[in-house]
Amino acid sequence: MTSKLPNATTPAAPIPDRRPTERTFHGDTVVDPYEWMRDKTDPEVIAHLEAENAYADARTAHLDALRGKLVEEFIGHTQETDLSVPVRRGDWWYTTRTTAGDDYPKFTRVPDTGTMPQIEPGVMLEGEQVLLDAQAEAAGHEFYSLGGLAPSPDHTLFASAVDTAGDERFTLRITEIATGKVLDESVTGTGYGIAFSADQEWLFYARVDDAWRQHQIWRHRIGSDPAEDVLVLEESDERFMIGFDRSRDGSTLILQSGSTTTTESWLLDLTDPTSAPVPAGGRRDGVDYGVEHAGDRLLVVHNDGHLGFALAQAPLDAPGEWEELLVAAEGERLLSVEAFAQVVALELRSGGLATVRLIPRAADGSLRVDEAQDITHGGELDTVELDANPNWDQTTLRYQLTSMLTPATVAERDIVSGETSILRVTPVPNYDPSLYVERREWATAADGAAIPLSVVARRDVPADGTAPGYLYGYGSYEVSIDPSFVPTRLSLLDRGVVIAIAHVRGGGEMGREWYEHGKLLQKKNSFSDFVAAAEHLGASGLIDPARLGAEGRSAGGLLMGAITNLAPERFRAVIAGVPFVDALTTILDPSLPLTVGEWEEWGDPLHDPEVYAYMKEYTPYENVRETEYPAIFASTSLNDTRVFFVEPAKWVARLRETVTSDQTERPIVFRCEMVAGHGGRSGRYRKWEQRADELAWLLDQLGATELV
Repeated sequence: MTSKLPNATTPAAPIPDRRPTERTFHGDTVVDPYEWMRDKTDPEVIAHLEAENAYADARTAHLDALRGKLVEEFIGHTQETDLSVPVRRGDWWYTTRTTAGDDYPKFTRVPDTGTMPQIEPGVMLEGEQVLLDAQAEAAGHEFYSLGGLAPSPDHTLFASAVDTAGDERFTLRITEIATGKVLDESVTGTGYGIAFSADQEWLFYARVDDAWRQHQIWRHRIGSDPAEDVLVLEESDERFMIGFDRSRDGSTLILQSGSTTTTESWLLDLTDPTSAPVPAGGRRDGVDYGVEHAGDRLLVVHNDGHLGFALAQAPLDAPGEWEELLVAAEGERLLSVEAFAQVVALELRSGGLATVRLIPRAADGSLRVDEAQDITHGGELDTVELDANPNWDQTTLRYQLTSMLTPATVAERDIVSGETSILRVTPVPNYDPSLYVERREWATAADGAAIPLSVVARRDVPADGTAPGYLYGYGSYEVSIDPSFVPTRLSLLDRGVVIAIAHVRGGGEMGREWYEHGKLLQKKNSFSDFVAAAEHLGASGLIDPARLGAEGRSAGGLLMGAITNLAPERFRAVIAGVPFVDALTTILDPSLPLTVGEWEEWGDPLHDPEVYAYMKEYTPYENVRETEYPAIFASTSLNDTRVFFVEPAKWVARLRETVTSDQTERPIVFRCEMVAGHGGRSGRYRKWEQRADELAWLLDQLGATELV
């Protein structure tokens, strides 16, 4: 094993042993010298990762002061002692409190006296109860994350799901609120989701298989031995993952199994928790739908015959008989629906932005579709999404508004009058929005498609081709990276960096067709779209083409690997977070998390030679070129169950041995968090430190370390 850092004054990159292994599919043999690093229990693998961390420390030691300054700025733009807008559930108002110096919040509640309580940051009210003190719970753990919180129907019990390793396997805890007594914490290794039965004797939870596929729903009698738990529903098809949610009126557990293109739903009567789930729509290949229990009927958002999806209703006793109510207009994509006694709220995309459409209900419960209204605030980059609305009979509807310059804003719309009230604008100290400007730009893709970009910059930064730039992208799974306010971006903006998000194909920003044209055998569109966005920023004078940084994470890390191979000359520095860069190796192995369930996204190279050849042309690890590359900062976590640490470890080793760029000037740095998951470190201060590490490196590479 030769992975070691010689000394602090003359750092050398760790060099892992080359131990060739062969992979043969469809008559094609690939020799991989670094696949041996997959085993995280191997002491040599751990030694190599630790050597990489030591090398990263040495190569970035000169940035210590800048990292500290960035953390100070992040904190300076945060009201550290703060709280969320209280949410009424039953006879209580629930809220979340943060305290200066604490990484994790407290979850509390106060009794409902008829109006929303006037709660102050840092001031506990008389009668306020602490349901869970996450800061205290996290003591002694390097990592702490919650996978679910739920009060019982009568609000006497409180259930939580905790992960202290980063592997997204949770331990359930049920607490008696009045006494703080833990009634049950015997169920371990669960997935996401918690739901009480109506009589709160039972708790429903999910389990995951070895490939991190959530494949089972179980029922646990509180206080009993988990060995007696009952399997409620199992999904045997490896393409599908299963989950559940409780209806707003508390009567029904809605279970849904879904692949990338197909879903199936069931309903379970929570007043009869030992009953079997009832099918609610069946499974038809290619039909993607979601079910909402609307009291006297079901509401369904589906794509059966409609690319942009449609809203339908169905009788409770005949859930498969869909009656169409509303079809997405051109340029729209219906996403989901939430039902209340007096109104139905439809989340959708329109013109590339997220919005909410309100549909009143008549006295008989029918939907007055012709009276529907969209919630708008007039901003060019406004993102509008539903907020917490847990009560069936509520007369107001909460939503969140944000943009690149608008801090997260909780607003409330009166269902009858239509009047809007702003409940809270997230405080951002030391922030003057008038100093900045945001706008929509359009790049032209290689095939002529218009690619939207969301752009924000300081108003005083001239568009004369001299500014440093930062371009973010994702482009997979129909996930939309919508314009939103991110306080840590202010540290880039205030150093003159122009920030842009490239809404490339493969994402969902422009609707279902946008997604379809960036997946499977059209996946390369995502990569060329991102390059086109970079070229547009330079050609328009918004940035200096020689000072452009890029970032993507997870599947966006695949995007980063692909664009550095496709057009390395377009980028000065690239951050690749938990990057999916060894895509072909992973998708060829059905035992790994991103495989069978991912074939509908990437294709099935195991059985289809055309898919194999196409993926081999773009998978980043196998296409590193012998030419000059941008500087690269790759990061991962040892316990990540979605993208294994071995992918960036192998990619970095190949980059270092192949690229011709001066790695003193353009270093290839790799960090592995040894106790963390897909999202990196836990706790807000530790997350800020991790982000400062990445951004200090990027700013240094872009020559933008000083405030303007």
